[in-house]
Amino acid sequence: MKVGIMGATGYGGLELIRLLSMHPEISGMNFYSTSDYTDDLSAYYPHLATNTSGPIKKWDKNRSVSENDILFFATPHGVSSELIGDLDYSKTKLIDLSGDFRLKKEEQYKKWYKHTHPCFPKTNEFTYGLSELNREAIKKSTNIANPGCYPTATLLGVAPLLKAGIVKKNTIIVDAKSGISGAGKNANQITQFMNRNENLTAYKITEHQHIPEIEQFIGTLDSTQNFISFTPHLVPMTRGILSTIYVESTREISNEELKDLYNQNYEDSYFVRVRDGIPCTKDVYGSNFCDIYATYDERTNRITIVSVIDNLVKGAAGQAIQNMNIMLDLPDETGLQFTPLFP
Repeated sequence: MKVGIMGATGYGGLELIRLLSMHPEISGMNFYSTSDYTDDLSAYYPHLATNTSGPIKKWDKNRSVSENDILFFATPHGVSSELIGDLDYSKTKLIDLSGDFRLKKEEQYKKWYKHTHPCFPKTNEFTYGLSELNREAIKKSTNIANPGCYPTATLLGVAPLLKAGIVKKNTIIVDAKSGISGAGKNANQITQFMNRNENLTAYKITEHQHIPEIEQFIGTLDSTQNFISFTPHLVPMTRGILSTIYVESTREISNEELKDLYNQNYEDSYFVRVRDGIPCTKDVYGSNFCDIYATYDERTNRITIVSVIDNLVKGAAGQAIQNMNIMLDLPDETGLQFTPLFP
């Protein structure tokens, strides 16, 4: 099976290449860009040498679909929709890592992404690819809108409580922290070393584009929930997300019952590990795992959940490949069975 990666030179694209090079069902890869071209990818990115080589080609809408069975779009929002809107993909599966096909209301997209969608009706052709929580729909789909990194960590963390109906209406508060790679490859004031080193920063308070994505999926699990409070932060590390989620409970619940609830929800999920202790980002570094811990505070009647992922793997490229596996009726873990890096 041959796959194409559009946006091969960004962090998400490079991580796709690294992971797909280890996938047993992939016979070849094609690399595309709209700006960076070279005869040999590994000349620009020597970490890929030996295992991966090949040119980065200029994007061509006709060639890209004819020479690939699956196309991954590791491109920014606004770019994916421009390219896909002009594409005949009737015979090619698509997996888009941008936010362009996640939201189901056009006015929401325009408000939060501050951009006019060039082909919004095509959004209905895409399935939201939160692997553990939308598996049956993914199996039947040929086009996947890969979830964002913050939504992945947050939704996996809170979903069992929502499905059990024990989250008091509109009490979800999310405090999420991400490594700098989540800001993308392009250098700017945010990612400059002097501004990030030994510095912790909150950003896009009440304005982050992942807020409506999280709220949209929460509504499918518990229709009484209307909104969340979400504050993202950048921390001085390369990769990783730690999402701390606070909810008010509708009843008292023991920690033993909480753990049983999470274990029951994720007993068949290879990549979700329910923990006895508080996880940290190093526990999942470089892997497709999501580690979760939940505890109840009877003093405040709040449940606190800590959910950690690698933002470039489970929050992007790894989950995209997991979705590909589900679409192809392969085990989720195919090509993704590697232990997190430590230290």
